[in-house]
Amino acid sequence: MNKVQIIILAAGKGVRMQSKEPKALTLLAGKPFLKHILDTIKKLDTNIKPIIVVGYKKERIQEVLGRDHAYAEQHEQLGTGHAVMSAKNNMLKGHDTVLVISADQPLVSKETLENILAVQKEKKPAITIAAVSVPDFLDWRTGLNNFGRIIRENNRRVKKIVEYKDASAEEKVVKELNLALYAFDAKWLWENIDKLQNENVQGEYYLTDLVKLACDQDEKIETVPVYNILEALQPNSREELEILEKLVVE
Repeated sequence: MNKVQIIILAAGKGVRMQSKEPKALTLLAGKPFLKHILDTIKKLDTNIKPIIVVGYKKERIQEVLGRDHAYAEQHEQLGTGHAVMSAKNNMLKGHDTVLVISADQPLVSKETLENILAVQKEKKPAITIAAVSVPDFLDWRTGLNNFGRIIRENNRRVKKIVEYKDASAEEKVVKELNLALYAFDAKWLWENIDKLQNENVQGEYYLTDLVKLACDQDEKIETVPVYNILEALQPNSREELEILEKLVVE
């Protein structure tokens, strides 16, 4: 673990939460999303000090968590790829793996993090992606319909990840979803992240575009299923948060 660097993306507003707080501070079972993730990381290795990428109301996050954390600032909200770029200069030397977690993944488990890091270490791909496959988008799975789709070629090789807003009707039918949790080969990541373009509906730099870039370079890409499907839930609204609260209690 001493060669693993972790980046937590926590710069977002979370407008649909109808809260003045940053989305990373949304409460689940009485504890902020970000605190859930940090507690899980501690179970991996108590010596790991993640880099928390902040932006919107960064002072509020630092107030809640305290100053005893490593922070990087995303000065403009230009997408997940841009957020990771913002952390580059804060990385410790000597790391060979970069694990990227979004702050709205409060239920991500120690087991899933261990599995994604184990596959990255053993198979040495450019990217290892946490994935979840769903039978449908009914009931509590409705919120998952907005997730990016993992698109594969006929030989099952990962071809790309397409964001829902940019997906074709055919791609939207795909039920293998991107959890937005990745392990990267550090050398490959830092050599390629500046190649990201913002030619999409949102005008943002998507971290997911690195998957297509890796495919174009004929790099290896691995996927790892989440330990529990509930880990995939990343609430974007009060209604989705209420559903998650009920599932956690159950």
